[in-house]
Amino acid sequence: MILSDADILDRLADGDLVVGPLEDVDLQVQPASVDLRLGREFLEFQHANIPCIHPDSEQEVEEYVDETHVDEGDEFILHPGDFVLGTTVERVEIPPDLIAHVEGRSSLGRLAIVVHATAGLADPGYQGQITLELSNLGTAPVALTPGMRISQLTFTELKTPADRPYGEERGSKYQDQSGPQASKIQGDHEFGGDQV
Repeated sequence: MILSDADILDRLADGDLVVGPLEDVDLQVQPASVDLRLGREFLEFQHANIPCIHPDSEQEVEEYVDETHVDEGDEFILHPGDFVLGTTVERVEIPPDLIAHVEGRSSLGRLAIVVHATAGLADPGYQGQITLELSNLGTAPVALTPGMRISQLTFTELKTPADRPYGEERGSKYQDQSGPQASKIQGDHEFGGDQV
């Protein structure tokens, strides 16, 4: 079952679902979703003189990612073909009986802005800000203003709460993230790590 605005507001009031800070509840809580605002931090991928990225090498990722902080009143220009990591202003805490789906807003989609490449889920138990995988699929640069509503979360209720929710006990590598986070794939089990 997908939560309606009434369900979302009830869960927020009960405190078992956390999405905040919400600047304007009436504006941000939609009929079946919650709009999230764009934060000020971005990780920009630079052209690198390496033959390829090796997922098991943290050093290579750090070499071609630059952190950008947008000052109050400024904009971030997303150029055609660019891929950057952004973040939401809001921090979320997803209870064990819900899964959250990160979706784009249709108004930005109509400007060719995509908010996630593949990471469109916040698992039961996840806590932290949402890293956005921002792309411009269009032919013109688009100005993104920190604080603008950039994405939305929908919530699906699970038939039963997760027995093993996302979190520290599972070795979940993005738990409690703040700001955009680059890939930590090198910590995955298949690369000799112990993370999920």
